[in-house]
Amino acid sequence: MEEKEIGRIKKTDSTSVVVRINEFQGEAGVDIREYVETTKYTGLTKKGTRIPKSKWKDFKELINKVDF
Repeated sequence: MEEKEIGRIKKTDSTSVVVRINEFQGEAGVDIREYVETTKYTGLTKKGTRIPKSKWKDFKELINKVDF
């Protein structure tokens, strides 16, 4: 499976949240991870989560319950 970036949301001047579709240990899923740009490091961090394809429908139902 080819990794595909869905989009980014700017969190601070140096940090964004990146949403990607990729494969990990043979299972497709959505990866939601922080991306930092600093003098020491630029790239994805360990901060974030992964939602496997098998749980995506459940996750979307939870997100759709959020109403501001």
